[in-house]
Amino acid sequence: MSALTIAVSGVVGLAVGSFLTVVVHRVPAGESIVAPGSRCPSCGTSIRAADNVPVLSYLLRRGRCRSCGAPIGARYPATELATALLFCAVAARLPSPWDVPAYCVLAAGLVALAAIDLSHLRLPTPVILVTGTVGGLLLVVASAATHQWTALVHAAAAGVACFVVFALLFVAARRAMGYGDVRLAALCGTFLGWLGDRVALVGVLLGIVAAGATALALLATGRAGRKARLPFGPFLAAGTIAAVLYGPTIARAWLG
Repeated sequence: MSALTIAVSGVVGLAVGSFLTVVVHRVPAGESIVAPGSRCPSCGTSIRAADNVPVLSYLLRRGRCRSCGAPIGARYPATELATALLFCAVAARLPSPWDVPAYCVLAAGLVALAAIDLSHLRLPTPVILVTGTVGGLLLVVASAATHQWTALVHAAAAGVACFVVFALLFVAARRAMGYGDVRLAALCGTFLGWLGDRVALVGVLLGIVAAGATALALLATGRAGRKARLPFGPFLAAGTIAAVLYGPTIARAWLG
């Protein structure tokens, strides 16, 4: 992929990341993500356009609101920067420019879902549905442009398989995960399946291994008890992103 495409993807990622900060803050609270516009979380004052430039405005204002001087959490520029970096990575790693839009949508959705799950132990269904619908349509466009119609079949099969497996895990161990994890697994499986069955397997296994290792570490260090709830969404999101970027390489190392 050209340097220009990667750079443009990064700029778009900054803008999308700025929007995701609104999604992460308002969706769990049941508020509209459209209106009102961006405002200070402390005093509620509307943020000027000049103070709403992703990352840069935060640095220039030293992380404080212009009106009340209250500190603004570092999670806002972190979300913007993370989304931009993921967009750049997707543009750099995927073989065809037709694939990039769909997987940038996936990356944006996973950033929002991981952040919400970490803060609220929830994976909002609307975010999953919007990510799946918009990204799914873009996968159809990519398949049409590259004549990879069989990839859609693999995507559907992997999505259904992940849904069934995680639904069974949900029934068997309700305390271990929520139904939002089942929906997220189906979403991730669908996108990974489009890249290949082995890539889908790698993404899911990475998420499970990372979650299990973290849980064991927390138990061993006494930082969490056996009844503590550990959000699984961020681990599955991380495994999915890793598989999108390096799935074939990891599959060769793991599966031969």
